[in-house]
Amino acid sequence: MPRRVPRAERPARRALACAAALLLAAGAHGGELALVVDDLGFDRAAGLRAAALPGPVACAVLPHGPYSRLVAEAARARGKEVLLHLPMTPVDGREAGPGAIGLHMTRAELERTLARALASVPGAVGVNNHMGSLITRHPGHMAWLMRALRRRGLYFLDSRTTAATVAERAAAEAGVAHLRRDVFLDAEPGPEGLRAGLARLRRRLARQGHAVAIFHPSPAALAFVERVLPALAREHRLVPPSALLGRADGARLAARPPR
Repeated sequence: MPRRVPRAERPARRALACAAALLLAAGAHGGELALVVDDLGFDRAAGLRAAALPGPVACAVLPHGPYSRLVAEAARARGKEVLLHLPMTPVDGREAGPGAIGLHMTRAELERTLARALASVPGAVGVNNHMGSLITRHPGHMAWLMRALRRRGLYFLDSRTTAATVAERAAAEAGVAHLRRDVFLDAEPGPEGLRAGLARLRRRLARQGHAVAIFHPSPAALAFVERVLPALAREHRLVPPSALLGRADGARLAARPPR
């Protein structure tokens, strides 16, 4: 026969039970996850399929594409965050695409290019880099970019196409809200590569409690994300990228005052 709990102990037992319930509820979601689909705006079907993904999957739209405006507006209509996926010069000399910023530009040219790119992606609340493994390691051009973003109230997501990037530091020094990509979900091709990307993502979430994952709108990647999203939503709290501002590994830089 179970022992009766003395009346004097009951409030403490109730408090412990409430605390345990709160801890269980907090652990019901294994961290906060922001998903971003890149490279939208040049394929109508892929763009609209990305915009229709359930939950707060953000859409990063390339400028000046034939469907950039359409996809941005479709994503906004579904309550998703839209980012300008700004092309930037890579190290290998490949063409970054229309609307790219490069090291050959003056500050005025860079700002005009950014303004035109933003006008082609209506409603963008942030910017992330498309390519950019060369220019994101150059403090001067990154400082120009971040000051322009600060004036517009936009945040920056560093896609981290190079480990030598200084974009986060430049954002912090300019007083721009920023975060970083943790995992490319489709860094390796094919079904095995996507499963490996998902495993990397889960390890990162377990380690740091939050993560930003980027993927690209190939039919295989879109189908994979459509299939795994319900499980991800059960395991983690899906959030837009802006919900993780100040939570990234480089967020300690944000405490530095603008120069």
